[in-house]
Amino acid sequence: MNLSTRITSSIRTIPDFPKPGIQFKDITPLLTDPILCSDIADALVDPFRSESIDVIAGVESRGFIFGLMMAQRLNCAFALIRKKGKLPGKTIELKYDLEYGSAAIEMHEDAIKPFQNVLIHDDLLATGGTAGAASELIGMNQAVIKGYSFVVELGFLRGSKNLQPYSSNIVSLLKY
Repeated sequence: MNLSTRITSSIRTIPDFPKPGIQFKDITPLLTDPILCSDIADALVDPFRSESIDVIAGVESRGFIFGLMMAQRLNCAFALIRKKGKLPGKTIELKYDLEYGSAAIEMHEDAIKPFQNVLIHDDLLATGGTAGAASELIGMNQAVIKGYSFVVELGFLRGSKNLQPYSSNIVSLLKY
């Protein structure tokens, strides 16, 4: 069975979460299969092996799961991008708009250094709002966005298009 079929069979759809009309794609069932998780991490890093990635930036919170595994495979640093107020110490933050409100994200001010090559990872790409905000936040440290990786992409929301100004190197293992 190929990887995308294995991922599809492990993802469950939760209707009306977090609000009515949303069909939430829940990746947590696939986390019960360590071989599948390892295969996913390999597939997420393979397209970036020649990119000289210095840092994987994992977006809260499901981006931490595969992000750290990816950083280990690429022998690079891992940086947390979290919701405002979740990180101790000195941080930089960015406020941004979502399709259903606004939010703020932050990272430690020293997590990513100028001119480092960064790969942004999250579990799911929807409109690209959060990944775009992460790009802006990372750009505040003068780093270079080398690409994006996602387990799932909701293609009908056109998030990839919204990330093009930062990088056209976008990898999604499964598209709905």
